[in-house]
Amino acid sequence: MSALLTLSHVTKIFRQGGILGRRQITAVKDVSFELGQEPEILSIVGESGSGKSTIASMILGQTTPTEGELDFRGKAVSVHGASERRAFMKEVQPVLQNPFEAFNPLKRVDRYLFETARNFSAGSKRPDRQEVERIADAALAHVGLSLAEVKGRFPHELSGGQLQRTAIARALIPQPRLLVADEPVSMVDASLRMSIVNLFGQLKRELGLSIIYITHDLATAYYISDKIIIMRKGEIVEQGQARAVLDNPQHPYSRALKDAVLSADFAAIPQSGNAGIDTVIRKISPLP
Repeated sequence: MSALLTLSHVTKIFRQGGILGRRQITAVKDVSFELGQEPEILSIVGESGSGKSTIASMILGQTTPTEGELDFRGKAVSVHGASERRAFMKEVQPVLQNPFEAFNPLKRVDRYLFETARNFSAGSKRPDRQEVERIADAALAHVGLSLAEVKGRFPHELSGGQLQRTAIARALIPQPRLLVADEPVSMVDASLRMSIVNLFGQLKRELGLSIIYITHDLATAYYISDKIIIMRKGEIVEQGQARAVLDNPQHPYSRALKDAVLSADFAAIPQSGNAGIDTVIRKISPLP
C-alpha cells in the first residue's frame, strides 16, 4: 500500500533580484519524509526561516519544488488544471495561521461555509439551500460550534478561537484526507490554544484525518504528535516518533531546543488529556 504523502529529496530555491543583483535562497534542502495511510499527526517544528511554511506551500500545490518529488496518493503534486485542482483540494485542505486573514471582513462568515459546500458537493446536482445549511452545520458540530452561532455574523463578531474553529470547519466540508495546518494556534490566546490542539486529535480519531501540524511551539508538538520533524535552515536535523525524538534528542540542535525551550517543564506534559498542559504552555516561551 502506497503512502498517503511522500516527499523525496525535495529542494526549493528562490531567486531574488535582477540580472546584476540576483541571488539564490535555499528555503528547503533535500527534505524527505512520508505519511502513511493510517491517520496520524505529523508536526514540523522549527524557528522562523527554517523552511517549514515553504514545505506546507509545496504540499498544498501552491509552490513547485525546484528539485525532488512530492506525491499525494502516488501522484505528483504539481500545477493542475481546474478539475484536477478541485479534486486535489477536496482531499488536501489548508488551515491558515491567522483566521482573520482567511475571511473577508466585509463578508459574512456563513457565506464561506455555504460556498464551500456548493463547490465540493458530491454528485452532479448542486445542493439546495437546506442541504447546504445541513452540511455547514454538520461541519461546525465537529469543531464544537453550530450554524446558529455563526449565521449572519461578520468575522469581527466572532472571537479568534471561534473564527479559527470556523476555518477548520470550512476545511472539513470537502471531507479531506489531509489537513495542512500552518501555525494554527499562534494567533489564538494561550487560554484557548489547547482547545484547538485537542480538536486536531479529536478529528484524527473521529474522522480518520491525517494532519500536518506546522509550529514553533515544541510543547504542543510534543503533546499532540505521533511523529515529529525538526528543521533548521531548510534541512531536517531529526525526525521520528515524537516522544522518542523529544525525550531523547540525538542532534545537537534538537537538544539545544529542548534545553532552551522546554527545560524542566518538559516532563510535566501529559501523554493525553488536558491535565497540567495549559499551565505548562503558559510558562513555556515558543521558539523565536
